[in-house]
Amino acid sequence: MEYISFDVHRKYTWATVEDQAAQVVRERRIDHRHGALRRFLSGCEPGLSVAVETVGNWYWVVDEIEEGGFEPKLVNARLAKLMIGQVNKTDKLDNRGLNRLQRAGTLPTVWIPPAAVRDARELPRTRMMLVGQRTQLKNRVHSTLAKYGLNLPEVSDLFGRAGRQALSRLMKQLPPNTVQATQAVLGHLEGLEQAITAVQQRISEVFQDSAENKLLRSLPGVGPILAVVIATEIGACARFGSAERFASYAGTVPRIHASGGKSYAGRVRMDVNAYLKWAFVEAANAALLQGDRYGHVRRLYDRIRARRGHGKAVVAVARHLAEAAYWVLTKQEPYQEPRRSTRG
Repeated sequence: MEYISFDVHRKYTWATVEDQAAQVVRERRIDHRHGALRRFLSGCEPGLSVAVETVGNWYWVVDEIEEGGFEPKLVNARLAKLMIGQVNKTDKLDNRGLNRLQRAGTLPTVWIPPAAVRDARELPRTRMMLVGQRTQLKNRVHSTLAKYGLNLPEVSDLFGRAGRQALSRLMKQLPPNTVQATQAVLGHLEGLEQAITAVQQRISEVFQDSAENKLLRSLPGVGPILAVVIATEIGACARFGSAERFASYAGTVPRIHASGGKSYAGRVRMDVNAYLKWAFVEAANAALLQGDRYGHVRRLYDRIRARRGHGKAVVAVARHLAEAAYWVLTKQEPYQEPRRSTRG
């Protein structure tokens, strides 16, 4: 029985193969070229697991491992480092530590989305990135006007049709170099708007008839875009053992510190799915803007806000929506408002 581990970097991978007795069979650096990892694995028995420690460039590595007839195991790098417990850090030590965890059957792994899911995620993730850039550019225009005491209180949207006309008039009051810079920002903003529209059109074509999309849109505050983000980031709902575990993965569960009979709920964890966290917080805010349409959401928010403030109340609503999303997809039933307790 052999144990294989890959420490993947941007331009190369350090590969280690050990036997049952922890003796190194093969170990070397593999420069990144398509086919190189498969050629290295060709000297091993097909079907073995390959522990892969990487950060962001693992898609093609996983594909090569699978094409070679092996089973990739994507490592939870933070947890693996704690379990290995080494003071020094080198590629060799990291790989041998991963193989030690494999021999013990304690290798901490994360779910590897299928290729189709990885591809589908690129659409909503790219849209989020483009929208973030658009917001930065709009804020820069607002900041430029504020520097010179210029504002348009009668215009609700500076970048709508009426706002653009009013902005053109204000531009005449700016210094020449500032005008040039602002025009460049506005030109870039127009290009971003076109790119966002094109991505949104593709999203609607790919996901509009999805059964998961329709179920998720029954959740309070979840529209077409948020439904797509949630569906693609969840992937396989069955991989979570409970609604609480999914809510934790989505970054809506605070850390708990309990000692000496006292318990304190701290900040939410950082090592979570940031896209899901964003989606459920956005959905929570959108649901709260709809007044009393969703009575349970409103009551939950008001109860937490009275004790903990607005921020924690919104996260509490986001957690409710995350757990509801789990049950909606697990039961394949639309969202239903929770019943109010009859107990006094």
